[in-house]
Amino acid sequence: MIADQQPALPWTPPNKQDIEALPAGRWWDAVRAAPTIGERALRLLGDETGAVIQDKHGPLYWLVAVGTATSWHLRQVRVLTELTDESTFLGVPPASWTKGPSTHWRVPLSADCYLTDAGRLWGALAEADRTEYGRVPEGRQLCYRCQLPTNEPIPVKVESGDAVGKTVYACPTHAASYPRNGRRQRTVTSAVTDQHGGRAR
Repeated sequence: MIADQQPALPWTPPNKQDIEALPAGRWWDAVRAAPTIGERALRLLGDETGAVIQDKHGPLYWLVAVGTATSWHLRQVRVLTELTDESTFLGVPPASWTKGPSTHWRVPLSADCYLTDAGRLWGALAEADRTEYGRVPEGRQLCYRCQLPTNEPIPVKVESGDAVGKTVYACPTHAASYPRNGRRQRTVTSAVTDQHGGRAR
């Protein structure tokens, strides 16, 4: 290899003028984090992050080696990979799209800045989860709003009723309805995944 020649990516990012749906699980898996968790994790990773996509709704997407994050369970984090009975797609913007507010590469993609080490990403996301939401309570919790059990209990502040002063949890979908630390939450829900993290049977 010539000294100044950079290694090529194993896949070709879109070079057209639009986002392209590419299959997760073929060249990479994608880890999607809601804005509150993703922004904190990105700061924690610093120069150790690989390329990052930020969609127009705020969630961040890291690319990791296939199969390295499939067992993760963190609040407000989803792993996009190929499943046995369905395909999962990630909306990937052209490599030249590095500015918002539309979907863009928050950390630009290049041969030298591509996959993020899954172990480092897990550590940053886990720390962001603990800092933002505190310890995960034991067992499943009921969402205060829909009264259904959730595996991702997010502590929220209820301003009226018999729950004032108690630790109250909501599922990710309904957590945005309640303030935390004096502010409303920005969360990622299935309705917001838009074209950026869809599945097709």
